[in-house]
Parts: sequence; C-alpha cells; structure tokens
Amino acid sequence: MADHGGGSAPLNPRTLTDADFRLMVDTVTDYAIAMLDPGGVVVSWNDGARMLNGYEAPEVLGKHFSLFYPSELLDQRKPEQELETARKDGRVEQEGWRLRKDGTRFWASIVVTRVDGPNGEVRGFSMICRDLSERRRQDEALRMSEERFRLLVEGVKDYAIFMLDPGGHVVSWNLGAQKNKGYEASEIIGQHFSKFYPPEIAAIGWPEQELRNALRDGRFEDEGWRIRKDGSRFWASVVITALHDASGRHRGFAKVTRDLTERRRVTALEDEGRRVTNFLAMLGHELRNPLAPISNALELLKREKTESAVVLHTRDIIGRQLRQMTRLVDDLLDVGRITSGKIHLESKPVRLRDAIAQAAEAVRPLIESKSQTLHPPAPGDDPWITGDSARVVQVLSNLIHNAAKFTQAGGNIHVTLSQTESAADVSVRDDGPGIHPKDLQRIFDLFVQGEQDMARSQGGLGLGLSLVQQLVTLHGGRVSAFSTGRVGEGSEFVVQFPTTQAPATTLDAEPRPAGEQRVLVVDDNRDAAETMALLLEALGYKSSVVHDGLSAIAAVRAQDPDVVLLDIGLPDLNGHEVARRLRAELINPPPLIAVTGYGQASDRDTSLEAGFTAHLTKPVDVDKLTALLERLLEPTARSGPT
Repeated sequence: MADHGGGSAPLNPRTLTDADFRLMVDTVTDYAIAMLDPGGVVVSWNDGARMLNGYEAPEVLGKHFSLFYPSELLDQRKPEQELETARKDGRVEQEGWRLRKDGTRFWASIVVTRVDGPNGEVRGFSMICRDLSERRRQDEALRMSEERFRLLVEGVKDYAIFMLDPGGHVVSWNLGAQKNKGYEASEIIGQHFSKFYPPEIAAIGWPEQELRNALRDGRFEDEGWRIRKDGSRFWASVVITALHDASGRHRGFAKVTRDLTERRRVTALEDEGRRVTNFLAMLGHELRNPLAPISNALELLKREKTESAVVLHTRDIIGRQLRQMTRLVDDLLDVGRITSGKIHLESKPVRLRDAIAQAAEAVRPLIESKSQTLHPPAPGDDPWITGDSARVVQVLSNLIHNAAKFTQAGGNIHVTLSQTESAADVSVRDDGPGIHPKDLQRIFDLFVQGEQDMARSQGGLGLGLSLVQQLVTLHGGRVSAFSTGRVGEGSEFVVQFPTTQAPATTLDAEPRPAGEQRVLVVDDNRDAAETMALLLEALGYKSSVVHDGLSAIAAVRAQDPDVVLLDIGLPDLNGHEVARRLRAELINPPPLIAVTGYGQASDRDTSLEAGFTAHLTKPVDVDKLTALLERLLEPTARSGPT
C-alpha cells in the first residue's frame, strides 16, 4: 500500500484494541456513558457524563448510581428496580427526572444494559443517558397548547364546532354541538354530517356540494335551515374550512355552526316594524286629503241659517266624528314620526299646571257630553319640567280623553299633581270599568286595547297609550297603569317627569319704546366688545358688556335685554352652550345674534340649531346689523319667540 504522507495508519477493525474502544467512549460528549458493577456502583465515567451530570470522575467513581435519582424515586426504590429488571431481562429503557451535582433536575432518556462475562456471569451494567429536557419542554408546550385548544373548543357552548373526515363523517364533537343539535358525541361520531340537513336539501346533494366548495376554495360559508335530533329546525350560519397537513395532504374539514334563529326572528320583526311605520305614515298623509274638504264643507254648513233640527243634529254629529277622525290621523302620524326617529321636540320650561289645564280644556266637550265631572289638581305643588309644551299637553289630554271615553256617563275623573325632590307625578284616575289585570302588561303596546267588547264599542285604534308612553320616554319620564279590573274601581295612569327649576321670565309688561331698548354684547375680546357697545349707543340702543358665557346667562336674567350679540368662542361656556341654556331655562329668551369669526355654511347651521336667530361674521357689516336690529326690535317682536 502506498504511503499517503505523514500521520497515523488507518485503523483496522481486526487490530482494534480495548484502548481504542475506551478512547471512543471517553470522547463521546452528547451521551453520558458509565459502567456499573453488579451492585450498581460506578466504575467508569466518560466526558459526556461529566458534562451532563456535573461530576468529575473522582467525585463519582465508587459511588452508587442512585446518587443521580431525586428523593421521590429513591423512596420508591427505582434504582434497585431498574437494576433488577436489567439483570432479569438484559435491558431496561425509560425516561424520567434525574439530578445534577448542583441539585438541578433534567429529563433523561436512560438505557441500562446487562454486561455478561465469558462464562455467562453478570460482570456489571452499562448505563447510557441523554438529556431530553428541551425536547420535553417543547412536547409539554405542544401538549399544553393542544390541551388549551381542546378545552377552548369543547367548552364553547354558543357554537357547534366539530371535525369531519375527508368523506364528511363526524370525527369530533364539542359541547356547543351537543347543545345546538341535541346529539351526544357517542350518538353522532362516525355519522355523515348530511344528517343535520332537511331532507329536501340533503336529497339534492347540497351537503356534498358544500364540501366540494370548501375543498376548492379553502373555505365555504352559508346560511340555511338545519335539523336537530328532535326534528325541529333552526336557522344556522355555517362555516366549513378544508384542513391540510404540512405535506399538503387533505385531512378533513372543520365545521362551525351558529344558531341564528332568534336574530333572524328579530330582523324579520324589525323589517315588519319599518313596513308598518311607513304604512302608518302614508296612511296618515292620505287620510288628511279627504278630511280637509270635509272640514271645509262643515264650516260652510255652520254658516248657513237653518231651522231644521235634523240638519243641526247631523251637522253636530259630523263635527264630532270629524274631530275624532282628525285625532286618529294625528296619532297615526305621530306614531310614525316617533318610531322612525323623525319627531322633533322643543326643550323649554313647561309648567305642568298649565299643561293640565290646556289638556282638560281640549277634552271638555267629550266630558260634558257624557255629564262627567273632572276634578282638577288641588292647590299646592307647582312643578316645572323641561320639554315640548305641545307634546306634554298631548300626553295629558290623551290620558284624560281615554278616561272619559271608557268611563260611564255621570262618572268622575280625578287629576292630581304632586312633586318630590327630583320628579313630578301627574295622576289621571277614573271610576269606570277598569282594566283586566292580564291587559295591564301590554296596555302600552301599539294597536292594543283592553277588553275587546268595551274597546270596540268605544272605538279607537289602540294608538293613544302607545303614543303616550313613547312621548313620555322622549321626555326622560315614565308612565304606569294601575287597576284591579273590578267595575267601578276604575283605572289610574301615573306619568312621572324629571323636574327643573322654575324659570325666570324675560318679558316686560309693555314693549320698550325706541331709545330704551337694550342690547347685551358678549365677547371675550374686550376691545371688540367695547367698540361694539359704542356703536350700538350711536345707533340709539342702550348697551351693556360681559366677557364670558356664565356672565352672559346671569346678565340676561338680571338685565332682561331685548337682543343679545353673542360671540361663539368664549372661555368657559361657548356661545352654542349659552344659547341652549337660555332656551332651556327661560320661557321666552331674547333673540340671539351670533357674532363670530366662523362663517362657513356649516357654522351657520350649527348656530341656528343651537337657537340663534341670525349669524353674523366678523367684522360685522353695520348696515346688516342695523337692519337686523330694526326688524327684531319692532313693537311686536317681544310678544313671542322669533
């Protein structure tokens, strides 16, 4: 054999010595390799053992190998059992916790092999150990992740989550699936998922088509009827996802189903409600058209002189029925506006005693025609609320009208008024037939009336009380009904409104003459305010100046100005907030003119919505201001809101 240069000759398997094998074992560092005598005492220790266990050879040679076992395994006599098993079977392999010199634990893979001598006697044992702590950590993390995912899926109750094999057979079943579909896991696993489809849907092959679509696109989503175990149907939202492993092999499908029956029902009811609302609005508008000429014709009849008792009686009947028809049409339109969110409420101080008086006056013809007695509130509490005066009167007149309509001739209607620290109660009580207890829970629903024989004999559409409740709610209040249902004990309706402080009046007994009219200037720019005040004095008006929003409100209350020139950008309350406060707190606030540097169309709209009469942009055009003041301060301008 040619010599290939310096170095050792290659090893020949036939010439390997014990020293070569010893060298091989000692240089292995990934495995701890040790020899034990028949009693388990360490007699050899390689470099891998030193690195893994932390012991130098002199520290461990001659020691029993149980040195590497945690105390709980020593208590169980694991070292002795392992040697006995290896002695008996020739080999033992296992995984478990072992100890390093520093007391830390590691997860070890251990193989103990019996070593026999030439005559079959046990010479000892080889022990090979490998640190698998990192692999165990990864396996444990994966196991925990899978466990958390399993618990998550199995614990979900609102969704049916289950797996299908590639052919569409159920292979897993969570709690939500059991709840939604009614099957226990043992009843359904292995069954084809087409079992959940109505027969007419399954017959056309739609379940299989869903799987084909999911396999083609990766995901398929659908809504439709599904079948529970008991045969009942539910409206389901279904998502099917095709599942593939790392190699791209199709492993099956994930299927998530949610019961949307209730949501579908609510959506249908909402759609029906919108259609009813639109119908009511259209019906109300259409009915107004024929009512107008009837009303005109009735007025013409009233102007004709006639001695015929029949004509006079007929004319009165037409008048009463026309008023009733007009009332019903108004209620229809109001219900439509409220349910569609199109009703607009004023936000001004309302004295409840005045509202009750106006409501009673509106119903007085009906009360007098039935010879009934209306008992007004006794003197005492005099609460104020913030709201729309016309709508508050409408609420109270509806309740009084309802009491008069259902109370027998000669009956009594009592209206009482009381006040607590933060609320005012108006009670309308009658001594009529009352309301059956079963009707009290739904008396405020749309188109609902009490006992049908009584309700139908009195007429009506069942709109009045629903309208009352909705208007009261828009005012931040509530309405309640009480009745025993016994004839003669009648019924009682109580409306509760949140109260406010009695407003300050801003009206003079007589309009101020020219030269005495007052203009309040509100501007945080002192130079601008002072020069505007001087200009107003030159134009013949008395002027005063304040520089912030709170001072403006106080000045309006104290000085009762005829007009306020109000800047928008104030340091505390801005001009829009001042305007809203004045509208809410005063019966008839003075006209407000916005004087601001903001002049976009949207700025003007915002000012008008807040309650301003006009919007002027700085620098103010004097001619425009002069014309505006002359128009606002005409003698009739102070008789009502502009």
